[in-house]
Amino acid sequence: MKKIISTPNAPAPIGPYNQAVLFDNTLYCSGQIPLDPATGELVRGDIKAETKQCMENLKAVLNEAGFDFEQVVKTSIFVKDMHQFADINAVYGEYFNNDTAPARETVEVANLPKFVNVEISMIAIRH
Repeated sequence: MKKIISTPNAPAPIGPYNQAVLFDNTLYCSGQIPLDPATGELVRGDIKAETKQCMENLKAVLNEAGFDFEQVVKTSIFVKDMHQFADINAVYGEYFNNDTAPARETVEVANLPKFVNVEISMIAIRH
């Protein structure tokens, strides 16, 4: 059965989608951009701070569903400028154990919602 996951600790959806959908033991998290849910303002100017906000938003969604980063099996990172990958990767890596890190792709794109520099989505499975 499909269950919608929603938390005020992550940005509200901007359109016809949800923060996450839980189906059986699998959680599908929508992409998160560096939007501060407390202020509604975008974090801009520093790719490390932007990436951290994306990850914190995802952490809030995971926690709302009773998951954590250890249960993440797949991530997708979308970036505006691949030259910023090393900084994005450094922050991203703080959330995972290298030995059990999820599968991932990183893709450079022309634009992202609200013209941000990074967006990250995840899939997690309850063990």
